[in-house]
Amino acid sequence: MAVAEKSAAAASAHKDEGAAEAAPVERRPTVIADDLHIVYRVNGGGRGRGSATAALSRILRRKAPAGMREVHAVKGVSFTAYRGEAIGLIGSNGSGKSTLLRAIAGLLPAERGRVYTDGQPSLLGVNAALMNDLTGERNVILGGLAMGMSRAQILERYQDIVDFSGINDKGDFISLPMRTYSSGMAARLRFSIAAAKDHDVLMIDEALATGDKKFQRRSEARIRELRQEAGTVFLVSHNNKSIRDTCDRVLWLESGELRMDGPTEEVMKAYEEFTRK
Repeated sequence: MAVAEKSAAAASAHKDEGAAEAAPVERRPTVIADDLHIVYRVNGGGRGRGSATAALSRILRRKAPAGMREVHAVKGVSFTAYRGEAIGLIGSNGSGKSTLLRAIAGLLPAERGRVYTDGQPSLLGVNAALMNDLTGERNVILGGLAMGMSRAQILERYQDIVDFSGINDKGDFISLPMRTYSSGMAARLRFSIAAAKDHDVLMIDEALATGDKKFQRRSEARIRELRQEAGTVFLVSHNNKSIRDTCDRVLWLESGELRMDGPTEEVMKAYEEFTRK
């Protein structure tokens, strides 16, 4: 009896040990959107009239000026992103993709709902501001400082940034003002600066749509590295192949609403079927 009890206890212990080994590692959230609404207020073409005193009076009465209209760009979007994920954002033009990224980055206030982030989100867009009158070299330094890198870190990674961008492949363009660059060269340099830093949350808006195939492959490989370094990547792109090659999860937005959230291939097939109708 004692032997049987001992064997049962050993089996139970082995089972518990196996269960502990099989227990999934807890996933760490990096971005939580909770019933997020973003509303733009834009001038609808009406001409405001009156003095500054009248304008102040309207503000105190919380009355919108004549001609002002509201655009409800993001409508009740909720999701949780986790460390190590690469998430694609897809949808028709004007569906709210770029607006959602700007809200996550803290550049747009929520009308309702909240966005919670773990760490500092960094937004990289094709139109990300660099200074056209400064050289590419100076923009690399200023861009790195703006992302929170130290001057020593920037100088250490400077040559890698230039080489990655391919700016100097056909001449010493890095020493020329940004205004002399083509749109593709400027976009490649922006991506290269942003990709030089390890980000908690990196958001890329159409950055992979520029450049040749060689640069796109380098960009996609760098995004995979960022994921392995425990960051979270959001990618907005109209290039379905880039989404498939880069992302393991996709959020599909239409008219500001989250229409679908799931594995890349599942969501992409549904989206492509929708666009063919």
